[in-house]
Amino acid sequence: MVIPGTSPRMLEVVLCSRAMLTRRGLMEAALGAGALVALARRAHGKKAPASTFELAETSLAELGEGMRQGRFTAKRLVELYLGRIAAIDEATVNAMMVLNPDAARDAEKLDAERAGGKVRGPLHGIPVVVKGSLDTADKMHTTAGSLALAGHIARRDSFVVERLRAAGCVLLGKTNLSEWANIRSTTSSSGWSAEGGQTRNAYALDRSPSGSSSGSASAVAANLAAAAIGTETDGSILSPSSCQGLVGIKPTVGLVSRAGIIPISHSQDTAGPMTRSVADTALILAAIAGPDPRDAATARSKPADYPAALASASLRGKRLGVLPRAPFSKSPHSEKIFAEALAAMKGEGAEIIDPVTVTKESFDEAELDILLFELKADLDAYLRDAGAAVGSLADVIKFNQDNAEQEMPLFAQEMFVLAQAKGPLTTPAYRKAKSKCQGVSKALHATLKGKRLDALIAPTGAPAWLIDHVNGDASGYSSTSLAAVAGTPSVTVPAGLALGLPVGVSFMGPAYGEAALLALAHAFERATQARRPAELKPSVT
Repeated sequence: MVIPGTSPRMLEVVLCSRAMLTRRGLMEAALGAGALVALARRAHGKKAPASTFELAETSLAELGEGMRQGRFTAKRLVELYLGRIAAIDEATVNAMMVLNPDAARDAEKLDAERAGGKVRGPLHGIPVVVKGSLDTADKMHTTAGSLALAGHIARRDSFVVERLRAAGCVLLGKTNLSEWANIRSTTSSSGWSAEGGQTRNAYALDRSPSGSSSGSASAVAANLAAAAIGTETDGSILSPSSCQGLVGIKPTVGLVSRAGIIPISHSQDTAGPMTRSVADTALILAAIAGPDPRDAATARSKPADYPAALASASLRGKRLGVLPRAPFSKSPHSEKIFAEALAAMKGEGAEIIDPVTVTKESFDEAELDILLFELKADLDAYLRDAGAAVGSLADVIKFNQDNAEQEMPLFAQEMFVLAQAKGPLTTPAYRKAKSKCQGVSKALHATLKGKRLDALIAPTGAPAWLIDHVNGDASGYSSTSLAAVAGTPSVTVPAGLALGLPVGVSFMGPAYGEAALLALAHAFERATQARRPAELKPSVT
């Protein structure tokens, strides 16, 4: 294996060093090997089922209250979650890619602040994880799951990580993901990366975790962390959240800075929270939203008090438009759960307008064109500024070709090749695609306003499919593309189980309408209480 400009021996040293900083190696460095084993046994026992974990399904508010009352400290929370990871992660969901060796030290500092009377807010001392494509200027590498970035340490925290640290969160580590956020190939397996291997679904280990924020979803569903950050270009927060019984929000593009996040598309990329409740999502979103000089799109950022918006949450009198049913009729399980969700909404006093067509013209080809053009431009810019061993998409393609046995044992890189063949962002084809997708945003806003809708609704997607390394993903129906292309917010909330597999319902609204959408989602969540904890079953059959 050869990174451009690096000898095989140098690469071997890098990979070995990196391996020492993953999972158990890092926890032993942070806690001491003996303490780690004792902690894992004490907290979980031999098999560590979810029901025996002290912090299972504990909300962010409950963790904060526990620290306020002195029942536990931030350091104790870190120890418990690291113990949980040590006991079950590799044998079950395989969600974590690298752990923070300084997590316990960071927690101790926050405990000292609390003892001195300084509390940064509701997230002070809360352990969280972030997707492996977010820069952290610490001892954790940032690779997007690719061996081409082996050992790469960022020069500066991503904006999202800066905000999390400022809010008092403790970073436990980074999660595995679909390599390069699932843009490398059309036959990829969600949740697989050359670095992290295959992440699995916490509800059925033979099922896909969905992607690309696969590890973030699996970590929260399996109670390896209190909350997670994912990123989305089209479906990468919403789909894994739906498939693993979580609340996830894809914010308006520009509400949350993308600075320091390995990119695909500046037109559609965004980061967002993935949690077990709407209240938890609101707390995390409040911490990470806001303007950032490093991301020009955030000049229009309009953060709100998202937790406060939940206080008056209600579905009564809300006008909700159902997206055309034909696509989700391909998934009978989703259709059935959605019918039950509609009945619950009506029971809460919502007015259902069914169906509502936003646009009749397909925008799939235009979206793909934008993603390919912008992948080349945006990834080149990120790699160049990051000072990584690979400085461009072309370098990554060559690295993958030279190291195909390790990087491409399951699927190829035809999407990378197509992107590399694209011209600059001044190309007429790009401008045409961009104009068409901007039309989708206009149509969505016109529909919401013209029909006096509070939100558009649909099943988020189909239940999780079997992991298939031969044929790749077989995900079926998904409703994520409309909000992705429009750049507008969408929230998915657990709506029910199909033979033990979660299915979510999405609430979509206008740009910077996150507060209202979260309130609708909270009212639905409260009325249905549809979420059921993951049990780490081998299979649902």
